[in-house]
Amino acid sequence: MAEVKDTDTKDGKKKFSANIYSDEGRERYLDMVQRERDLLNSEGLERSLEQMLVTAGGFNINDQDAETRSSATGDQIRAAIPSQAWMPHSIHIIELTDAILHIAPLHEIKDRQEENLVATLERAGFKVDEVEQELWDRRELMETLRTVHDSSADRCEKTLATWLSDMDNGLYLNQFMRDMMAEALQMRASDIHLTQDNIEGAPNWIRYRIDGDLTPMHLLPKEAMGRLTTSLKRDAAMNFGDRLTPQDGRFSFSWQGRNIDVRVAAGPHGQDGEKITMRLLDRATLLMFSQLFRRHEHVADHMQQLLEPEVKGDGGLILLSGPTGSGKTTTLYACVQKIDRRRRHVLTIEDPIEYEMRYATQWQVSSGPQGVEFSDLIRASLRHDPDYIIVGEMRDGETVETALRASESGHTVMSTIHADTAVQTLERLRSFLPKEKDRASTYTLSQQIRAILNQRLIKTLCQGCSQATKAERILSEQEMEMLDVKPNDILHLHSPNGCDLCNRTGYLGRTLLLESLLFEGGEIMRQSVYERMLENAYSVPKVDGVRLVSRADGIKDLVKDQKVDPRVGVAQIQDFMMTEELAQKNVTEK
Repeated sequence: MAEVKDTDTKDGKKKFSANIYSDEGRERYLDMVQRERDLLNSEGLERSLEQMLVTAGGFNINDQDAETRSSATGDQIRAAIPSQAWMPHSIHIIELTDAILHIAPLHEIKDRQEENLVATLERAGFKVDEVEQELWDRRELMETLRTVHDSSADRCEKTLATWLSDMDNGLYLNQFMRDMMAEALQMRASDIHLTQDNIEGAPNWIRYRIDGDLTPMHLLPKEAMGRLTTSLKRDAAMNFGDRLTPQDGRFSFSWQGRNIDVRVAAGPHGQDGEKITMRLLDRATLLMFSQLFRRHEHVADHMQQLLEPEVKGDGGLILLSGPTGSGKTTTLYACVQKIDRRRRHVLTIEDPIEYEMRYATQWQVSSGPQGVEFSDLIRASLRHDPDYIIVGEMRDGETVETALRASESGHTVMSTIHADTAVQTLERLRSFLPKEKDRASTYTLSQQIRAILNQRLIKTLCQGCSQATKAERILSEQEMEMLDVKPNDILHLHSPNGCDLCNRTGYLGRTLLLESLLFEGGEIMRQSVYERMLENAYSVPKVDGVRLVSRADGIKDLVKDQKVDPRVGVAQIQDFMMTEELAQKNVTEK
């Protein structure tokens, strides 16, 4: 990361100056992208260098061809960058003048938040040398933020009303579809749920999944919902006349100057209805490796050694585990972005392919009698000289066995699996393996496993309405010791009534809560791991050379950083302690 400096001006205003924010290896794809851009231009297809670098997963803001702007209005900036960069922090972007970004924060913002904002603007083609904070009247600023936040929602409601007044007008329908998806993206929704129910009196809701929760947004008459679902299925290249067979499709649309992929799933609902679920895939929401593991330096260092080994061919198995919706795919893509795909061959096997990953080979699993499964594609991939094999999910024993054989042959294999804890991931893997090969398969697993990351996403407090208080006022001595906080430390509490910025929930966004099991030792460690796994996998963390970092450590940092309610932190740690006690009891009994 570039050097970052904070300076104080004569008038006391805090300014932020930084060299160009860049991740290691950002310039590795520049020559390839420039040649591709020249070819596209010769064919009459105009693409900015910045857009192509974003798609490739690398950026080079210093390049002279990059279209940079040192001045822009607040509206121009907000239209060019994703709302996730500024809205969750309650920051009003005023303007950019002569490379000085003027903002009005509702609360004091941290240096890291300023870094991320500057990095986002520079990736969008703006030149930012300094950030200057202006003090606004709190009520005026709240009203301004509320107006900016609600602008897309107001437009969507107006478009919906216009369409419902003339339901046969296809232009109004198309405009509402686009405004609906834009509104969902502006509100940080990951999915849109549409339920068409033709039973008399049944509601037909459009709901957005925001921060893991479904939020009802628009209520439509059944005839209007029927036309909307038909139009969506047509755009996704589905058979819109068939409402009985589950179908999948996808389409894309342009928003804020970038391409948004929409994955659509349709299925029957009730007696004569239909359910449509849309997954919004916005590359701008993907986190970089450095952003994802900022709070977990030891994990970042270990993973970097695995993704950028000094000696080619060391191989090994890296597993990401957790329940559905815990961000495993986001972590997987962040790790792929870290790999130098200019010099290494990355082959992904996915079902379905979510994001286009430039300079990587991406294979789609196809189910059915004539289809090919994960295990078939893993075997086939070995003939394509891959350095890294990325498997979307470990679903069955054949996939696990094939992945282990691939890692044995010197390939680095990374995959996801459903499991509640990092240690339980080992048990989950063994449950997939055939009993008659238990010892041989367990030995191979103990030799090839390199890291297990088990993750959750935890809601973060809305900084606009969370309540600050001293730790001693809400926590007992035992609880303060549990969270490693002092009596006078200022902590933030969840506001049950919320505010307009967080849609009255008291929460705004989610962050990664990580548990890691890292295998850092040599042959002696691996022999011990093998023996412990045969006896009881829950004793593996006790082996020298195996490092377990509990989620309890992560929750303590989040509470101290005023992102999580301390009462939630105490409950989480108590749950962790209970889990560890059960695991220890299990080890003792065996």
